[in-house]
Amino acid sequence: MGNLIDSMSVAATGLKAQATRLRHVTENVANVDTPGYHRKLVPFEVQRLDRGLSGVRTGGVQLDQTDLQRVYDPAHPLADGTGSYDGSNVKLIFEIADAREAQRSYEANLQMFDQARKMASAALDILRR
Repeated sequence: MGNLIDSMSVAATGLKAQATRLRHVTENVANVDTPGYHRKLVPFEVQRLDRGLSGVRTGGVQLDQTDLQRVYDPAHPLADGTGSYDGSNVKLIFEIADAREAQRSYEANLQMFDQARKMASAALDILRR
């Protein structure tokens, strides 16, 4: 029974990490047109659990240091003498791919958690008989 609980604990760390990743991807998409916005990146780290188990957690949020896109719009209030300003470095296609990957990883962890829960429930039912 302990192994099933351990499986649920490991899956729960994955659920939390992917939910955090998806939240930051959503923030990036929301700020795709915000001048000067740097894309947020969320690294994953190993998380030590009880009884020698390892899970996953998110590390500190990092800002993507790639160059900001220069946008030519002389009418924009932030435009300099050349009529350009710094846009964001968010690329929507990357964010969509990251969102899809995070969603699928979340679903996989959820399936693992659900299977362990069902097995633990079945084991308890057998013990009650």
